[in-house]
Parts: sequence; structure tokens; C-alpha cells
Amino acid sequence: MDTATPDAARLTFRDATEDDVPALVALIESAYRGDSSRTGWTTEADILQGQRTDEQGVREVIAAPASRLLAVERGGELVACCQLEHRGDAAYFGMFAVRPGLQGGGLGKLIIAEAERTAQESWGVGEMHMTVISVRDDLIAWYERRGYRRTGQLTPFPYGDERFGIPQRDDLAFELLVKNLGGSA
Repeated sequence: MDTATPDAARLTFRDATEDDVPALVALIESAYRGDSSRTGWTTEADILQGQRTDEQGVREVIAAPASRLLAVERGGELVACCQLEHRGDAAYFGMFAVRPGLQGGGLGKLIIAEAERTAQESWGVGEMHMTVISVRDDLIAWYERRGYRRTGQLTPFPYGDERFGIPQRDDLAFELLVKNLGGSA
């Protein structure tokens, strides 16, 4: 971790528990949906309405045997989270949320670096995978600056399944981004 960043020393990473579910849902929703999400830069409010996740979805991630949902705290307060899922030679990174008022201050960089380290240490994986809505150019550029590369591999957005939100446009798809964690390019 970058020890020059004051927040780095104050972050605590732990596996989320059932007791964390309501706070995690509120955090994820606040980072992506509704007016509160507009405080940060990761909002999807202009492209998706409705929910981003729900308590059942968060519980499923916590309970899945090959998955970890990391709760990130600062001063005992939940400020971020991310999902790690072991998928063979790779780990999947998802459900990433930073409290909107804290976005843009370097926390995301610290959290993704710790997630990569954790996945490599826990499972010995050589790659981290994630999917991002393909029209999220600013977010994709942020991940590219962290070493992720676009693959061009698209998965259709699940139109009609409101568990993923209510699309406000008809050109949404998920693009797979990949980062080599093994040290070679």
C-alpha cells in the first residue's frame, strides 16, 4: 500500500458478515443509484434507475464458498466494499463501492490494490477479471490506469431483469476487463 497516503494506515479490511448486509446494501446503492450517487463520480443514475443490489444478493456473495465480500472501514465506519470470487486461474472483482463523498480521494486505488493482493495471496491467481458497463468510459479509463485492459468481450445487459436496474438506454452491455497479476505483461 502507498504509505504516503494518510488514509492507507487507517483502513481496515475484513470479511463481511450477515450483520453487515443492510449497511453494505445502503453503501452500494448510494454509490451507484439515485441522487446521493451524484455526489461521487461512479454514479450510474443517468443510465440505470432502480436498484443496484439487494439484501439477498449481498447475502449470496457473503455465503458463497469461493467468494469473499470485503468490508472496508476507516475508524470503525464502513466506507467501501468489494467482492472477490475465485474462478480457476483468475479472481473476479465486483460489487465495488466507495462512499460517494469520499470518492476521488485515492481510496479506490488503495482498495483495488489490496483486493488484488488478497486474491493473489488467497488463491494464487494470475489474473483479476471484472465486468463494467461498456458505456462507462470514465470508469473504464480509471481501471485502465490501474493496469486493466479492455478485452472487447461483451455480455448482453439483462434487459427486463430489474434486479440489475431499469435501463435508461438501449445500448448497454458488460465488457470484460482483465489485469495480469503475475508481474508479466
